[in-house]
Amino acid sequence: MPSATTNSHRPSELLSRLASSEPEVKLRALREVKNQIIGNRTKKLSFLKLGAVPAVAGILADSADGVVGKNNCNNDINNILVQSAAALGSFACGFDAGVQAVLDAGAFPNLLRLLANSNEKVVDAGARALRMIYQSKLAPKYDFLQQKNMDFLISVLNSENENVSGLGASIITHSCQTSLEQKALFDAGILGKLVSLLEGGSLSQRDASLESLATIFRNNSEVVSKFVGPEIGRSLSSVIDLAKDRHPRTRLLACMCLIVIRNTSPQLLQNIGIKTKLIHILLELLDDPGQVGDEAPFALSSLIAQKEDLQKLALEANAIDKLQYHLQRGLLHPRRHEGILLALADMCSKLESCRSKFFSLQALNLVADALTNDSADIRTAACTCLKSVTRSIKNLSAGYFMNEMIVIPLVQLFLDPSTSVQVAALGALSNIVVDFTTRKSIFVQCGGIKQLVLLARSMEPAVRSNALWALKNFVFLADNRLKEGVFSELTASLLSSLICDPEPSVQEQALALVRNLVDGCMNSVEFVFADDGLILGAVGRQLQRASKPEIGIQGMYALCNVASGNEFHKEAVMHQLFPQMVDKNQSFMIKFLQSNESQLRTAAVWTIVNLTCPSSPGAYGRLVKLRNAGIISQIKKLENDPCVDVKLRAKAVQGHSEAFGVQPLLEHQTN
Repeated sequence: MPSATTNSHRPSELLSRLASSEPEVKLRALREVKNQIIGNRTKKLSFLKLGAVPAVAGILADSADGVVGKNNCNNDINNILVQSAAALGSFACGFDAGVQAVLDAGAFPNLLRLLANSNEKVVDAGARALRMIYQSKLAPKYDFLQQKNMDFLISVLNSENENVSGLGASIITHSCQTSLEQKALFDAGILGKLVSLLEGGSLSQRDASLESLATIFRNNSEVVSKFVGPEIGRSLSSVIDLAKDRHPRTRLLACMCLIVIRNTSPQLLQNIGIKTKLIHILLELLDDPGQVGDEAPFALSSLIAQKEDLQKLALEANAIDKLQYHLQRGLLHPRRHEGILLALADMCSKLESCRSKFFSLQALNLVADALTNDSADIRTAACTCLKSVTRSIKNLSAGYFMNEMIVIPLVQLFLDPSTSVQVAALGALSNIVVDFTTRKSIFVQCGGIKQLVLLARSMEPAVRSNALWALKNFVFLADNRLKEGVFSELTASLLSSLICDPEPSVQEQALALVRNLVDGCMNSVEFVFADDGLILGAVGRQLQRASKPEIGIQGMYALCNVASGNEFHKEAVMHQLFPQMVDKNQSFMIKFLQSNESQLRTAAVWTIVNLTCPSSPGAYGRLVKLRNAGIISQIKKLENDPCVDVKLRAKAVQGHSEAFGVQPLLEHQTN
């Protein structure tokens, strides 16, 4: 049988002792609860289910009011305040459910009250608990545009207690979100206070200060320029020095701060030595077994994303080898696993040399394995990595991706419960299916087309758009048999409704899909005439109200491809260009020909080229109609267009006009 001592340690027994009127019993119970839950997620859940957090929060509230039980004294009260705050902090530490429970129990205001206590231990315990809460995204945010909040922040940053001043820095990291708040913090002199902690504070204060500075700098070049200027002194040098600190977390945070500075103000930190050093430090930090190693690949990703020069330096530093080595070791923390995949994605996003290195290390199998990982974040990261490496034309041509190991897991992810995973899988698949018709049957056989059409009906705009993107790429240069398979699944009704979707991104991809469908042989053009020209009519209507140039570009190229067909096709395009037009100034063609977007001007002129080809029986009649609508005179103005494509095709139209003797109308002439 269990002993009385064993029973006294049970959660239910401890909970009853927390309700004791004896301060000493209450105090021992608080210590025992705290000791049992420290670092033990299972124990925290167990106590949470029993309602321990509201019980401890109640003790904190009573103690803060000076009511702990009979025969209490200041020493009892202070000890209970310390232990109840410590227990609440332990519940919140690294555990969002615990943070939420602490907030729901109303403990947050009472923890704040402890910062004004006369007892230093009580103050410290309250600050520690609050810092645990501020490790979570669930922590309350402060609006720094309100003076009372700024005054509070300044007071805690000025505290000699390192946990209190560190709390102030943590509040900034968590709460500062807008450029107005960043400016308000700078104007209030907060940067100077953080720099003083950076240069003369404890390890904890330095780390908190580095995180806060990065938050205030992010995407705010004005604040960064003031930080590196003469007002604050050698602060940037201090951050650079801390990147070489002996403490791994400090090195990581200093690197992250420098990365934010460089990403915000690219003209800074251009020294190749500093950039190379940052890469080497982050690669070294990958070896850290704890949280620092988990976060290091994300920092590396942020450093090299969209920057070919840094990707090249990282390649020279053997970054891909190092990332692949850690991936191959397996048994990674989910956060680290995700970060490594994203870092590899950024490494392979621009340079073929990086992709070649990736393939030489046979890392593709490791990425493919991650497609079926239990973590949605890892599945998303694996898809993102695949999207980068599948930009390699050489390896796409070799058919390295259109195989069962890659395609089947990606198609299965189309049904993933996470929208982020679905979108990422569609992005990777869009690259894989482009251009290589001989191997597309694998995708069809595993039900890929049916799934893409299903996703094109999704309630999520990003899913609809990306599904259409994949379908667009699938039919690119495909034979008519494959196109017919896609069209039979998609139907004219669905495609026309997607062309008129409320979301511009969906409209654009739907029009791009039509463009690729009708590109090629004469039979392909017939797709837009199904169901009495339902699709062609939708294209024309969307062009009349195009909300952005990209929609106009795709729609005009769709019409351009249709106009390359026979006389019936050309006349159908003319009908879309001029549906009962009265005022020529209302013609979308005039607007497109006058657009600042060269691609839109090119698509518009090219359509006219196809409509007026001299070998077409109806070319003369169409030229006259185009002239009367003011189109030909507008095209004549484009003969000296800065875009070569526009210029060449404008001259081609003029050649067609001259061949039939159709001259542009003079400027003063009207319809």
